[in-house]
Amino acid sequence: MQNAQHNHYTGAVVLLIISILSIQFGSSFAKVLFQTHHVLVVAVMRLGFGALILACFSKLWQMNIQNIHWKNMIIYGTSLAAMNALFYLALARLPLGIVVAIEFLGPLSVALYYAQQKTDFIWVGLAVIGIILLIPFQQTEHHFDVLGALYALGAGIGWAIYIVSAKRNTGISSQHTVTLGMMIGACMIVPFAIATGSITSILDIHAIGYFLLVAILSGALPFSLDILALKRLPPLVFGTLTSLEPAIAAMIGFIFLHETLLFTQWIALCTIISASIGCTYSIQRSKKQRLKTESM
Repeated sequence: MQNAQHNHYTGAVVLLIISILSIQFGSSFAKVLFQTHHVLVVAVMRLGFGALILACFSKLWQMNIQNIHWKNMIIYGTSLAAMNALFYLALARLPLGIVVAIEFLGPLSVALYYAQQKTDFIWVGLAVIGIILLIPFQQTEHHFDVLGALYALGAGIGWAIYIVSAKRNTGISSQHTVTLGMMIGACMIVPFAIATGSITSILDIHAIGYFLLVAILSGALPFSLDILALKRLPPLVFGTLTSLEPAIAAMIGFIFLHETLLFTQWIALCTIISASIGCTYSIQRSKKQRLKTESM
């Protein structure tokens, strides 16, 4: 019984790590698209194409509309819209690692809210230190954009709502929830994309491949994996494990986008990864001790 629960937990952690890697690779491709397409157009295509892909795989037409809990569904879709649009608006102004670091304040708040043991606060505190070190205060005039930071904070709020809302019952399967949520999110961003006057750029045939790649890596795949992981992981574990995202984002930004890092930011990566590993180990050990106590 304990082995089954351990495998269940481990599998969820693996799904979440794959999701993190996927979404950051997708973000690097999206930033390349910003050079030729408006940020909000890319956000619409990310959610829209992702929803269409998932609709085919999940057989959306078999969904029972009468069972949908629309309140929970709309909250979930709205959180996806905020996460995507505001994240891309921030990404157009700041390096990938910095944006994800600021955005992470959202899930970090969720982790802190659900913290129950003293050791939980130690790992969350370590993650906070890592995030602070990631922000290049020494070179503010060159690398820090206040509006970009506000966009990233807004995306973080959307991320926090996303974590909570993804665990709520929508009345339909996880795959259908993700698909419909992405459709709702895309529809919410469309009016803003139209207002930019560049919505017709979605017809650019040469960019379709990039749009599809971004939709799969940053939308369809990670959101599907997230909702599976969220069903198996406590909010604290999910929230703190996602502290890997700023570290991975900074590395991918450095390798693929040539976004250089300060020495303090490399220290931050090690700090954040340590917090993630420590949290996972702490929670797992706590679970084993509790199960052992219950079996006595």
